[in-house]
Amino acid sequence: MKIKDEAHKMKLASPKMAASSSETRNLALSNIAKALKEEKEQIFAANQSDLAAAKENGVSPAVTKRLKFDEAKLQSVIEGLEQLQGLPDSIGTVQMNRQLDEGLVLKRISCPIGVIGVIFEARPDALVQISSLCIKSGNCAILKGGKETANTNKTLFQIIKKAAVDSGLPENCLLQAEAHSEIDELLECHKDVDLLIPRGSNAFVSYIMNHTKIPVMGHADGICHVYVDKDADFEKAIPIVVDAKTQYTAACNAAETLLVHKDIADEFLPKVAEALSKANVSIYGEGKAKELTNAEPLTEEGFAKEYLDLKLSVKIVSDVEEAVDHINAYGSHHTDAIITENSETAEYFMQMVDSAGVYQNASTRFADGFRYGFGAEVGISTGKIHARGPVGLEGLMTYKYKLYGSGQIVNDYATGKSSFSFKDL
Repeated sequence: MKIKDEAHKMKLASPKMAASSSETRNLALSNIAKALKEEKEQIFAANQSDLAAAKENGVSPAVTKRLKFDEAKLQSVIEGLEQLQGLPDSIGTVQMNRQLDEGLVLKRISCPIGVIGVIFEARPDALVQISSLCIKSGNCAILKGGKETANTNKTLFQIIKKAAVDSGLPENCLLQAEAHSEIDELLECHKDVDLLIPRGSNAFVSYIMNHTKIPVMGHADGICHVYVDKDADFEKAIPIVVDAKTQYTAACNAAETLLVHKDIADEFLPKVAEALSKANVSIYGEGKAKELTNAEPLTEEGFAKEYLDLKLSVKIVSDVEEAVDHINAYGSHHTDAIITENSETAEYFMQMVDSAGVYQNASTRFADGFRYGFGAEVGISTGKIHARGPVGLEGLMTYKYKLYGSGQIVNDYATGKSSFSFKDL
């Protein structure tokens, strides 16, 4: 298979995909959910094969956790499919309706981006989320998963593609790239692929960004922070810190650094250290923070370290201003939280921290498309153009301008024969 040829076929099919009815796309999602349930034993068997291979190849526990696709993961993706069906159609929304002159009306209408290439590592549930979001939003999708879940991905894709096409969607609405060499082929398809979304390690995402002319949306790091302010409620703070670190350590929205106000450090740090220890979290710090928590010395990367493991950096700060400065200097602009009962301090933090998600009194693990009610997400974007944070349906849409005239020509306006009379309808 030549990715370039297949991408061109998808480009030609993309207008048909964009023109498909909401009923057809929702039917496809419903049939995909049904098919996944019916074929679950086949999926689980493929996943067991991948997990066994990962164990033999010495894949790290953090990555292995991402590889697993079990009953809980299946239920989660089915809930996402059901949630997506309940969301309003994102195609054809009139964003602007303006009369330029009598008989000359300009409309801005939402439409799919077109052909989206998504390259992701490890997680097979990502394949379901990405393909379903692309179907709901009327986009064609080229999917390339990691080699660690090759069997699971292939099984899932075959089930999803058959259900989608049998529901009435174009034959070329979905494509799976399986060979690693096909990534570089995909990166060269700038004439037919409209957007790339890479999901994976810093090095992986950076490679994609540096080797293609196709626009790229995503993030390279996930260095998230929790700042516990002097006005924090300890009963809220400790469970939030533990959850942000341990609920799913391999996720990009897991906390990697804990910042604590100096006025509460003596009391709070030993308590949170005890709770983290019970959750098998190793703490790294320096100075007084190290003493109060019996922490290990910071690694060479210091506070720029993304652990993706049961490890957490700790630092004492003098005030919220220092906390903000630290986050903006070392963070990845992903998701950061403040724990405080002081609304003014919280508002300062949430205004000044330059991240896609800023939270008060909540775990950073809430940074997720499903938890935001998006149905699912194709990834997290830390950029500021087009889409930011968890990218759901809205992030997969663009717009076009439709001008409805009645014989007007520009020269009449240039010579003063006619004049504009702008009016929003």
